[in-house]
Order: sequence, then C-alpha cells, then structure tokens
Amino acid sequence: MESFSLEPTQKTPKLFFDPSNGAFEISGRSIPENSIEFYRPLLNWLDEYIKSPNKKTELKIMLEYFNTSSSKCLVEIFRRLQKIHQDGEQLHIEWHYEEEDDDILESGQDFKEIMKLPIEMVRIDTDY
Repeated sequence: MESFSLEPTQKTPKLFFDPSNGAFEISGRSIPENSIEFYRPLLNWLDEYIKSPNKKTELKIMLEYFNTSSSKCLVEIFRRLQKIHQDGEQLHIEWHYEEEDDDILESGQDFKEIMKLPIEMVRIDTDY
C-alpha cells in the first residue's frame, strides 16, 4: 500500500499517512472550501488501511485552526481508527495544542471523550 500525502496550502492541512510504519500526521490549517471533497481521498485510503493495519498506528494532529466541516471529517477519520483500536491493534493519537489555545485544547478533549480513543493532549510550549 502506498503512502498518502498532500502538501499544505493556505486553507488545507498537510496530510502524511505512511502505512509502512503506521506514522500519520495532520498539521496546519483546515478550512477547505469543501471539507468532504478534500478529505474523501484520505477516508477512502483509510478504508483500505484498516483492512490490514500496521501493528502500531500513531496519528499526530497539529492543527492551528479548523472549521466545523473539518471537525466532522476528523470524526470520520477517528471512526476509522476506532476500528483498529477495537480490533486490538495499538493506536496512539497525539493532539497538539499551543499552551494559550484553549479552543484547540477543548476540541481535542471533546474528541477524546466522544470517540473513546487513546488521545494524548500534548502542549506545545510557545516560550522561545
């Protein structure tokens, strides 16, 4: 299975999903014109990945901002990863947030509570 990757733009995040080592990343801003169309290829890719996942899958989410329609797509990503978790494979999700960004932190906590997934909140120290 090939990796899935997209470079970031002003409105779309970087997507990097490497099935060989189970290392996945979503980072940047997610405010595409049509979130469903933007994320559909990734969701289709994940449908294939969950059929034969790596023994350990790790997703790092480092979003500085995302809109409501993107949050619905994140739920769909989490639903697919939930299948891996329920099947007993190792799954680890890191939700990165800047220490002053309560909105992103609360969103991550909400996803963790709603989806019942192993999501670790990782604070990014903004003091340089």
